[in-house]
Amino acid sequence: MDAVERAAALREYAEQTASCTRCALASGRTQVVFGSGSPTAELMFVGEAPGFHEDQQGVPFVGQAGKLLDRLLEGIGLTRADVFVANVLKCRPPGNRDPLPEEIASCEPHLFRQIELIEPKLVATLGNFATKLLSGRPAGITRVHGQEQEVMLGVRKVLLYPLYHPAAALYTPSMLKVLEADFARIPGLLDRALDAPPPRPEPPAETVAEPQAVQLGLF
Repeated sequence: MDAVERAAALREYAEQTASCTRCALASGRTQVVFGSGSPTAELMFVGEAPGFHEDQQGVPFVGQAGKLLDRLLEGIGLTRADVFVANVLKCRPPGNRDPLPEEIASCEPHLFRQIELIEPKLVATLGNFATKLLSGRPAGITRVHGQEQEVMLGVRKVLLYPLYHPAAALYTPSMLKVLEADFARIPGLLDRALDAPPPRPEPPAETVAEPQAVQLGLF
């Protein structure tokens, strides 16, 4: 799929997602916050869920945490136009509470479809929920931030890079130094991911087995 086809496919999927009613959050949202940025981004950021301002504007990370994300990107020579930013949940939880397991389960197919269409080489998770979902491991962000790992997302191998959520630095100023240090490694990780050879296609299986559901360790 070339860049034009990828952009068209992502646009079409955004239109489909705009009317999603897979979970109860649909009844309280102003709009679906699909995600924004380059449809051919090599680097994708995945946060937790939209907040008040995101719900109003339909764009992820537009509040104070979003302004800090912009500053962190600028510090490594990038802008929002160079990356793609999305959340695990596409609708705002009431009062900005934590996502519920059933909401994550309902919404995660949207995120995995976005990753499939964009084909990023490096996925940076922001905070606990995105990190646990995409790593498939229960370890919290305090233990794994700044530690890259290769994971399979769908049929593609990507480099996953857990980061603290920018909101953490708004409440704990000392966390900003940690975020800046972790962000400083992104250009090198992106170069590494881009230099990695493409995965070999799996040989066809002799028999087709029924797929088994994989239980992700979210908590």
